[in-house]
Amino acid sequence: MKLTLPFFLLLLSFSNFINAQTTDSDTTRTLGEVVLRAFEQNRQLKESAVAVNYVGQAQLERSNNTSVLPALNNTPGIRMEERSPGSYRMNIRGSTLRSPFGVRNVKVYWNGIPFTDPGGSTYLNQLGYYNFNSIEVIKGPGGSLYGAGTGGVILINGMPQKWSTGVDANYVLGSYDLNSLNLQVKAGNEDHRNVIGFTHQTSDGYRDHTAMRRDIANWQTKIRANDRQTLTASVLYGDLYYQTPGALTKAEYDANPRAARPAAGINPSADQAKAAIYQKTFLAGITNEYQLTEHFQNTSTLYGAFSQIKNPTFRNYERRTEPHFGGRTLFKWDHEFSKSTLNLLFGGEAQKGFFKTQTWNNVNGNPGTVLTDDDINNYIYTVFAQADLRLPHNWNITAGASINKSSITITRLSVPSFVPVKRKYNSEWAPRVAVSKKIVSNLWIYASVSKGFSPPTVQEILPSTSVISTGLEAEHGYNYEAGIKSSWLQQRLYIEVNAFSYQLRNAIVGRKDASNADYFANAGTTKQRGLESQAYYQLFRGHGAISDGRIWVSHTWNYFRYKDFKQGTTDFSGKQLPSVAPQTVAAGIDFGTKPGIYINLSYFYSDPIALNDANTAFASSYNLLGGRLGWKRIIGKWGINVFGGIDNAFDVKYSLGNDINAAGNRYYNAAPGVNYFAGVALSVAGKPHN
Repeated sequence: MKLTLPFFLLLLSFSNFINAQTTDSDTTRTLGEVVLRAFEQNRQLKESAVAVNYVGQAQLERSNNTSVLPALNNTPGIRMEERSPGSYRMNIRGSTLRSPFGVRNVKVYWNGIPFTDPGGSTYLNQLGYYNFNSIEVIKGPGGSLYGAGTGGVILINGMPQKWSTGVDANYVLGSYDLNSLNLQVKAGNEDHRNVIGFTHQTSDGYRDHTAMRRDIANWQTKIRANDRQTLTASVLYGDLYYQTPGALTKAEYDANPRAARPAAGINPSADQAKAAIYQKTFLAGITNEYQLTEHFQNTSTLYGAFSQIKNPTFRNYERRTEPHFGGRTLFKWDHEFSKSTLNLLFGGEAQKGFFKTQTWNNVNGNPGTVLTDDDINNYIYTVFAQADLRLPHNWNITAGASINKSSITITRLSVPSFVPVKRKYNSEWAPRVAVSKKIVSNLWIYASVSKGFSPPTVQEILPSTSVISTGLEAEHGYNYEAGIKSSWLQQRLYIEVNAFSYQLRNAIVGRKDASNADYFANAGTTKQRGLESQAYYQLFRGHGAISDGRIWVSHTWNYFRYKDFKQGTTDFSGKQLPSVAPQTVAAGIDFGTKPGIYINLSYFYSDPIALNDANTAFASSYNLLGGRLGWKRIIGKWGINVFGGIDNAFDVKYSLGNDINAAGNRYYNAAPGVNYFAGVALSVAGKPHN
């Protein structure tokens, strides 16, 4: 299937992106009316001069209520990958180029707390479906306000947008022994909110050796101390276990996509190695919002976190302990003069880590002889400022910049008289300038230029080869962007199109050595150009038996190439960047009826994806179809939602998380075939507080 841009622009004339059949407040608004927190501007999406994807409860509740992956992948410019249950990667405009596993080069905040550690990694899999109430994904460099990073920023809000006391219970079962149970208690009042939740999720997985278990407990509270001060605290504990089946060659994938990696040469099979991740994380943070004067306020956050990871692999047995702490402070000042408004903000963010990484020989899933024992001392900080000026005639100008510094010191205790290795990445500026203008009453245009800067993560400086790579340079580059956002037909039609051009220098890319161990290299210059579009049309607004109906579509077109990249005598210049599909399309239709019956249908298409720098192997294109049918009612204080559905209805064989540049051509991690789910959600609520 080959979709062209003209065909998509035709689709834009009658459709777009948002969804839902929930009673949450964001279902009563179109996508363009949603108020965003991105870059601290608190503007409606249609007025914001930034490429940002919004995912609320309406979008989240379209699949099986166990993962945010389907909702994020329905938005343009994003590909969330799952190599096996619990193993996530986040690809924002090609950011998985340097992520053989995990989430890197993307800055993540949860309830305003830095969720990305000072080493540059984010354990996004420690958050369950019910830890997300809404998500904002800033595409492109966000360093002017959020510190170092070239792959984007994710802002996660875990608190309910519409407050009411009550109890929620949710249970989902599905194919491959999927079971998910969530309990949540909301207590207090408008001035003192408490949310306590627990989630237990298990699955045997589609492939062999892909069992998963996730337990998450969390507490969130918001206290309005007085008219000028609000305190918010979040505490999270996650205990995650999942087996890692390993990637397959094309022949193995074609013969049996459900198989785990077999033994090969000196490397054992996934079962023999007992390859798995044992991961525990504890995080606690507190935020204080204080209105110092009528026009001056401060928001400050302090947090502490501890992660422990055990990872028996095909090559070795690794254990990491990663305690870290940090904070962020933000001052805001606003002033109105004549017919203009000026908002100034400034502040800083700092994080400090005391990591320890040990590796042993893997003896049937147990540690054997010590290979390395490393102490890792790292820190990262940023100081930022931003000015936002609203001028007459609907002009808006935003200018911001940050200065960033990071350092890492590695001491190898397993080597006698080892001299600590230290590397600093000094004082990189990350500016951003954006301009927007309302052309007519329902049409906004915007343009921006920003610089991204991203030092290597701890996992890249100390990869699984155990070779300390302090010679790795930070990547940086400039992103140019322009777009339009419009809302028509009494807010029923919303259309958004943006184009970008990003040139990245010293791009960090992942490699595999002969033993399939990861290492990283700077890849010269990349040229990344793209066009992202989304559209939504509300068909009905409470008329007749069908109370709600909408259609939506999103489209991504990427032209990502190596501009100047040579490895030894091999020249990859002009080759397509691996891990990125040239085109993807997501579309859907949602209906709700007054008796409470609703249906959500979703479609997704991806072009073939290059699997190595030489472009000699590609994952095939694929088409996915899924749907959810349910019935829900609210009777007094009681609510019930019974639903069931199907994913991958065409039973397509495809790989949702490919291993890029893999040794031995082991690229493929098969995603589930056709699968089914069913669930029930019960709630009893107190009086809502608006």
